[in-house]
Amino acid sequence: MIKKPLLSSMHTHTTFCDGENDIETMCKYAYKKKLFALGFSAHAPLRKYLGDKSWWTIKEERVPEYIKEVQAAKERWHDKLNIYLGFEVDYIKNIRSPVDKDIASLNPDYIIGSVHYVIPKNGADLFTIDGSAQEFEKGLNEGFEGDALSLMNSYYDAQLEMISNGGFEILGHADIIKKNCHNKNYWPEDEELRRQREVAQAALRAGITIEVNTGGINRKKIKDVYPSLSFLRIIREYNIPVIITADAHKVKHINGNYKKALNILKSAGINEHSLFIGKKNGKSIWQKEKL
Repeated sequence: MIKKPLLSSMHTHTTFCDGENDIETMCKYAYKKKLFALGFSAHAPLRKYLGDKSWWTIKEERVPEYIKEVQAAKERWHDKLNIYLGFEVDYIKNIRSPVDKDIASLNPDYIIGSVHYVIPKNGADLFTIDGSAQEFEKGLNEGFEGDALSLMNSYYDAQLEMISNGGFEILGHADIIKKNCHNKNYWPEDEELRRQREVAQAALRAGITIEVNTGGINRKKIKDVYPSLSFLRIIREYNIPVIITADAHKVKHINGNYKKALNILKSAGINEHSLFIGKKNGKSIWQKEKL
């Protein structure tokens, strides 16, 4: 009998930010699906910096309640399901970073570092590259005068800055910029692969894990995982650890399209993934799992 690999769901959003279900509902479903672990990763507070532009992040005043509820879930499920407290923290230059002291003071088990926002060099308003197609086009035209290559470079520049700054364990959806342009030839493929190789090299130096995120498939926004197969092959070259995540915003997505993720990893030549099992003396502990 072939042993199935243990799987976890460490990129999870609840009603504390932009998710649709509460913490206990997510726990029950993860247990039903026989997951090894469930990690909650509320979008870290941004509202005091960006106001309603960051409506999807947790409100500052709800952070203590969020932490209390996740810790309570740890106790309730300790002998059935591993529960972890996390945050997904945006990198926005001079505004927010995973390494910020206010995040560290919350003592999370882990942090996902992600880039959603880009800051146009022409002084236009920052915008999320994974918002609606209309928002993306507006930002491209107003912030980058339609120069998609410049936009792509700004995205990967921000990712490299975030990795260099540190403060997180998992790199979130490393090529999510493709969400609104995967079916358009916005920039030369070889140039994108060059930037992705830079990200892989930086991740290797930083000792971080890269998530293989099925969230775009789950929400029917894209038919591919983040990162793409070509990016994953670069990641394989550098033997960088990966973790399968669902970026779940609703309970039915908590392990959504994991079979597809496993198949893509195998196609990339990756034959193991990582399970986060906690921290000891401030250092993350990982367990390798054969696919």
